[in-house]
Order: sequence, then C-alpha cells, then structure tokens
Amino acid sequence: MKKIAKQKKIIYSILTVLLIVFILGMYFFYLQILKKDSEEAKIFISDSRDDVINENGKFNITDNNEETNKNNVLYNSERIDKVKELQSQNSDIVGWLEIPNTEISYPILQGIDNSYYMTHNYKNRKSKNGSLFLDKDYNWNKPSTNLLIYGHNNRGTREMFVDLLNYKDENFYKDHPIVRFTTEKEDAIYDIISVFLSRVYYKRETDVFRYYYFIDANNKEEFDYYVSESKKASLYNIDATAEYGDQLITLSTCEFSQEDGRFVVVARKQK
Repeated sequence: MKKIAKQKKIIYSILTVLLIVFILGMYFFYLQILKKDSEEAKIFISDSRDDVINENGKFNITDNNEETNKNNVLYNSERIDKVKELQSQNSDIVGWLEIPNTEISYPILQGIDNSYYMTHNYKNRKSKNGSLFLDKDYNWNKPSTNLLIYGHNNRGTREMFVDLLNYKDENFYKDHPIVRFTTEKEDAIYDIISVFLSRVYYKRETDVFRYYYFIDANNKEEFDYYVSESKKASLYNIDATAEYGDQLITLSTCEFSQEDGRFVVVARKQK
C-alpha cells in the first residue's frame, strides 16, 4: 500500500509540474501574440512616409499635399488612409498618436467607458498593457476642446506611455517638442506647452487643479484657467502656449513617486 501511495504521489507531482509548465507556456505564448499585435500596428503605420515632418517640427509642403495643407494640418496623407484601414478592424479606433523618435506610436481607442481599454488592446484582446485611449466624453461632433488621452506606464514591458516620463528631463523635451495625432480626417502636429506632475484627488480639496476633468471649455475663462494652471505646474519653462480657440491634447499616465500620481504632457495644435 505504501508503494502504491508513493507512486500516486510521484504521478501527482509530475502532473502538477506538467500543468504548471503548460500554463506558463500558454501565458508566454499569449504575451507573444500581444507583442505581435503591437508590432504589426506599428509596422503598418510606419509604412507611410516618414519624411513629412521637417527639422523645425512642421510638415513639409510638397506639390502633392500643398492644396490640402491649412494651418500646417494635412487633410490628405498616407497616414490618414492607414487610420481608415485600421478602423475597419475596430471602429473604436479614432486615430494614431506618435511622438517622433520615441517608442510612443500607437492607435488611439475611444470606448463607451474609460475602463475597457485599460485592459484590452486594439484587437479587443485582453492585455495588461491595455491601449492608449481617449476620454469617453470627448465629443467629435463639436469637437471638444481637449483630446484627453490616457495610457499605462508599463515599465516591465516598456509599452504604452512609459517614454512619456522621459519628459521629466528638459533636454528630452527639447529633442522631442512635438506630438503627432492623425485621425480619419486630418494629420496634425501639436507643440508641447507644459509638462507636469499631478495626482488624482479623491477628496474635496479646494483650489486643486483637476486636469482630468477638462474636456471642453464652456468659455474663455475655463480655457485660460486650464492653460494657466498647466503652465504654472510645468517642471520647466516652455515658451509655447495656447490661446482660446486652440485645440489641445493632454497625455496622462501613472507616476509612482507619489500616491495616485500622474505625469501629464499638454500640447497645442500648430497653427
């Protein structure tokens, strides 16, 4: 009996090891699928022309796009066509965000809430990396004042908004002063106007700048307040600023030096 019990114990141990190996194998296989998804999208977008932005951070005007360029915004570009193609895979894709010469180059999703794309990629696969996603309240019909875009700071995988924290270094900003955002209708460049640390305030503190509530300005005072507080909080001085009527884009990710910390980059569409 003891011999049989010992044999069963050995068999159970072997089966347990095999099960663990199988689970780990499936997990790493799934990680490779997610990595492939991300790489495929980046390759797809990078196939469009890379020489459209000059050394001054503006679009090159050519005979092919001169008539479609207004206020340094392209209304006819290969990247616009690429975004339209991606939308055929997932209608929640609203654009493509890139910070040139960084790893930040991803599709932007907008869901019916601000939670789904925290845990899913643009192919609707479950992923701890999530996606870069636009706040659900942004209204494209108006359009709203501020494109508020969230993304994880996944230090382990180096995905999503990890590179955003490099803006803590002023020299990094000087080398990467622009953000490119492309939708199905336009291809635009945004000049960064502020880089700051913040946090999510759950209590009712007074006189607290809650940048994450600002989607649309009802008037000039609200717009000026957002820009003024953003500039005031900036880690270093940036000459570029914004005026009422400008389109803004705000990039937000987690920052772990403080409780509920956030790292934020605000930019204004070139004009």
